[in-house]
Amino acid sequence: MRSVLAVFTALTMMCLLAGCLSGSGERPRPASKAVVIVSGGDATSPFTTPDQACATGLAAGNTDTALREYLLGKGYTVYTSPAMAGRGQVVDQSGFGPFGVCPITLPENMTVDSTGSIDTAGERLARFLNWLHTDKGVTEVDFVAHSMGGLYSRAAIRVLTSTDAPIKVRSLTTIGTPWQGSYLSDYGNGLMPLSECKGDTFCETAMKNFTEEVKRLMAGSAREVNQAFLMGKDGWNEHQSGVLDEIPVVLIGGKRFTVDGQVNPAVWPNDGIVALQSALAKNIGDPVLPHRRCHVFDDTHSIYVSNLAGLEQQTALTWDPQVLDVVHQAIEDAPTALQRATREGCPA
Repeated sequence: MRSVLAVFTALTMMCLLAGCLSGSGERPRPASKAVVIVSGGDATSPFTTPDQACATGLAAGNTDTALREYLLGKGYTVYTSPAMAGRGQVVDQSGFGPFGVCPITLPENMTVDSTGSIDTAGERLARFLNWLHTDKGVTEVDFVAHSMGGLYSRAAIRVLTSTDAPIKVRSLTTIGTPWQGSYLSDYGNGLMPLSECKGDTFCETAMKNFTEEVKRLMAGSAREVNQAFLMGKDGWNEHQSGVLDEIPVVLIGGKRFTVDGQVNPAVWPNDGIVALQSALAKNIGDPVLPHRRCHVFDDTHSIYVSNLAGLEQQTALTWDPQVLDVVHQAIEDAPTALQRATREGCPA
């Protein structure tokens, strides 16, 4: 019996010295290394910490809740960045994807205005990250960004780099991000005809509804998330050259919706909001996106789109268990990703 105890004690000490494996098969990461989830355009999402979230409704909002729960289960230190569809602080939400009784409300200057400009959103997100450093001791971040949150994250990375911020961004995973813009904004800004929907009612309705958003938001993300702003000569993407040089990026796109026949790839296939080629950054050059890997799923953009289409929640990119597994693997692969071949799974 004594010999068994001695062996057990020795193994325990070795485990403590070497760092035991967590339930996910990986060594636990220190709390200074965090995952930050960033929601997209026109989203209202609360700030949450690894141990504090909203007590009623969806704990972290309709974009972030499933991602947060899954990544917490993998042993990560997870924060969701606050976002408001307009100026101000995040307040309790009713309607689709409600939440309430949230324990912490951060000030407006650290809350992304998800209807404002991409660069202003990036500045506020960068300020939030600096606060995570000073208040929570975070020194290293893996971004997991949905939709325009991918653009906000890139803008924030540029701010952090240019200001020599103490936060290191280790990786960026984008989910349904309109790297090249959204066909809805192209139509809403008069850059694409309705005929590109090829008679598809769901597509036509989405285009017309987005036009109202463009009119309502005379300056902001609805005006900016189009090919002309992002992809034109001296466009926004070009000004991001060099920002991602040392940051591996995983791009996840959805192709739930498609039509037969000859189509415009800037529209079809798509996830209901973003075309697949935009989500996979097909026409983004290496100076802007030097190291990338791509994954495609038969999913919609969000549970909101799935709801409109009469589909289950798990058909949405941010709620699909297979997508969540890819997000986890992207974070785990980050330390060696720059040594691997680029453009794995990506369109030529």
